[in-house]
Amino acid sequence: MMQKLYAIVDLETTGGRAARDKVIEIAIVLHDGAQILDTYSTLLNPECYVPYGITQLTGISQDMVQDAPRFYEVARKVVEMTEGAIFVAHNVRFDYSFLREEFARLGYTYSRRNLCTVRLSRKAFPGLPSYSLGNLIRSLGIEVENRHRALDDALATAEILRRILNGEDNEQQVKEMVNLGIKEALLPKNLTVEQIHALPEECGVYYFHNQKGDVVYVGKSINIKKRVAEHFANKSEKGNKLQQHVHDITFELTGSELVALLLESHEIKRLSPEINRAQRVRRFPYIIHTFEDEAGYICFEVAQVTAQTRKKYNIISEYPKLSHAKGHLSRAMEQYELCSRLCSLHPGKGACFHYHIRQCYGACIGAEPKEKYNERAEEAREQLSTIFDKDFFILDQGRSPEEMSVVLVEEGNYRGFGYVEREEMNGHPDFLRDIIKPFQGNPETTRIIQRYLSKGNGARVVPVTG
Repeated sequence: MMQKLYAIVDLETTGGRAARDKVIEIAIVLHDGAQILDTYSTLLNPECYVPYGITQLTGISQDMVQDAPRFYEVARKVVEMTEGAIFVAHNVRFDYSFLREEFARLGYTYSRRNLCTVRLSRKAFPGLPSYSLGNLIRSLGIEVENRHRALDDALATAEILRRILNGEDNEQQVKEMVNLGIKEALLPKNLTVEQIHALPEECGVYYFHNQKGDVVYVGKSINIKKRVAEHFANKSEKGNKLQQHVHDITFELTGSELVALLLESHEIKRLSPEINRAQRVRRFPYIIHTFEDEAGYICFEVAQVTAQTRKKYNIISEYPKLSHAKGHLSRAMEQYELCSRLCSLHPGKGACFHYHIRQCYGACIGAEPKEKYNERAEEAREQLSTIFDKDFFILDQGRSPEEMSVVLVEEGNYRGFGYVEREEMNGHPDFLRDIIKPFQGNPETTRIIQRYLSKGNGARVVPVTG
């Protein structure tokens, strides 16, 4: 049996969102894996209305919490009882996020290694129709007096944990889950599993620093804690470098994945971290440009340009390497069945090679009408384009439910991002330019925005007016 201390926690709350709702009851059961060592439970005054539906579910009414302590009055007790213990709950993200939010309102960062008995139960008791606490209680024959009351549910969870720990090979699974899959031998000597547990499970950009404080790696994730843990879960060339160099971790929350992608791209170019390889390029000297030939067919060509020669071309996309430009154009040529001669990929006169193998309809020799060919060429041009032809804002998630992120695209390029309170929007986005923090756009940021919008992530596009 693993000699560890487990703090099994259950909360009753006024709703399901930690940022908005409050805790109305808390219970903690201290357990050593074999037996209960201590228990604590109390109602809490949430200083807000207890919804009727919650009263129906839990039996906890407004009158019952009216004279109960407020969270700040029991916060020290919660800290002391869970200190040095593994935080356990059934659906741990729910209870853990609520406690972290309650402590954050007090200006305190609450951090514990945690363990989810839902995930453990799926492995320990396979084949059940449901792994809700109620179903496990019924399936395992656990006696509970008051379901949906914190102490009784915590005691039931403690019994589930005890049975899991008594099963064969379950100790190793518990250790892996507690450590987020991290192999401790791969963890830099200056970092601990507890430090990684303290990272937010939110969207943003994270920075790995060396002993001097310099940034050696920048990454982004919709779940920073999970992604950072993955870096130290398996042996790899990058993992070895991180193990040798990383001394500290910092982060910046963005709320929006699009903003995280754009900020990551900017930071990698600004800082040139030694372990990052992708996105460090700052110059894009190769282009695809488009023109019409004498017969009126839309043509494409890859060229190398300078600041002085750019104006001569109708540029639709830019690249750091010649191979990238040619590869992108070749893929578009195949997808839209374009003529390789009119894409300047196979020079010469007369019918192109692809016409002879029936992969070109003969635009190179005038056999395909230009109107029909140009329809496909226009589609290819639209797909290849890394130049926006309209000015618009993108409204996306913010760092809290009350906030929205705003990205500006103007004069064909990404211009920056900012944040605004939802209630300030009022249906009038004209003032949004004032809250934009400027950033340098480039073909890469354009592709990031295009890919993000094409996925239909719920972001809202608003035209710039005036």
